[in-house]
Amino acid sequence: MSAKKPQEMKPSTAAAKLGVYLPATPEDFRSGTVTRDELDELQRTPPEWLTTLRREGPHPRGVVAARLRVSTSGLARAGITEPLTTAQIAELIAAPPEWLLRERRTFEQVRREEQRIAERDAARAAGDAAE
Repeated sequence: MSAKKPQEMKPSTAAAKLGVYLPATPEDFRSGTVTRDELDELQRTPPEWLTTLRREGPHPRGVVAARLRVSTSGLARAGITEPLTTAQIAELIAAPPEWLLRERRTFEQVRREEQRIAERDAARAAGDAAE
């Protein structure tokens, strides 16, 4: 019986799981595949390039949106299509433009509505289980 082949993923998938912007990663990371074990090792003991990318950026849209407390759709509506660095994100937070304040309000309203629906559904499920 042959040894089990390790599960591999594309660099884009690995970058997403690591929360980094793929074009900013080293060439050897972008050009090959990443095994599940290699990904686990990168998460356990990140190399300097990964630590630096996570700290300084550029960051992928999902990370930018989370740090600004808006949705990725909100970034798109504001015309933010390029990755941002940590310094650029800090500038936006320090002096938030009107679009950022508006998108934060929208994002919070959506979160509250999602929470309300989840609570309603949980109450219905509890009621159904009690019957």
